[in-house]
Amino acid sequence: MNATVIGAQGFIGSHLVSYLGKIGAAVFAPPKGDSSIFARSLGHVFYCAGLTADFRQKPFETVRAHVAYLLDVLERANYDSLLYLSSTRVYSGATAGREDETLRVNPCDPSDLYNLSKLTGEAVCLAAANRKVRIARLSNVYGAGMDPANFLASLIEDAVMRGRIVLGISRDSAKDYVYVGDVVQLMAKIALSGRHRLYNIAAGFNVAAGPIIDRLSDLTGCAVEVAAGAPAVAFPPICIERVRTEFGFSPAKLECVIEHLIADRRKQLETA
Repeated sequence: MNATVIGAQGFIGSHLVSYLGKIGAAVFAPPKGDSSIFARSLGHVFYCAGLTADFRQKPFETVRAHVAYLLDVLERANYDSLLYLSSTRVYSGATAGREDETLRVNPCDPSDLYNLSKLTGEAVCLAAANRKVRIARLSNVYGAGMDPANFLASLIEDAVMRGRIVLGISRDSAKDYVYVGDVVQLMAKIALSGRHRLYNIAAGFNVAAGPIIDRLSDLTGCAVEVAAGAPAVAFPPICIERVRTEFGFSPAKLECVIEHLIADRRKQLETA
């Protein structure tokens, strides 16, 4: 397998590069904005470029990463397939998290810029005549090296570094978490043989904040506090029937991995 990972310096991109190397793929990981990609055969392209937590502070960079550079790749590059990484955030406000769900966005809401830009990137991909241009909507991806601004990463940081978690949302707030190791394996399978053009990559079930902080307290001894008046935040369950049926996808459960995430963070602190 010859592969090109655009956005290889990011959390998911770096894990993908590592996994592809382990399975014997020849991997090209160009730096940001490298124009040399248009002068070579790219094989299977994984478009991992994008912004997450800082999209509100960098709106132009967000649209440029999610849409503008994607257009250049789709129009000018020589590739066998292309997998565009989108997000299950686009289901915010929807009644269900199925790939065929009708979605809602509000351009007057600054928080919807992320969803609008990802959906524009999706629409451009689906407009491409090449049916091997596909989309993966990723849920909340966790694993070693995740962005410190990530909700789960911030909880682990508070538990390990500060010995105290102050939860800003209610214990009942829930969302879907999927392990990065499962994600990158499934991405490779979709690129090589995906029969559909749009896939959800998620755990398929939501996990409430309460059990997460209780588990962190058990493992680290940290104190836990819920902020007064903390709001409940909930997302629709994400349907993963498509990847279950086509690829036999069976994602890891967060409670089985969280102890390793704590150990990884402690190891980082010891070697810093």
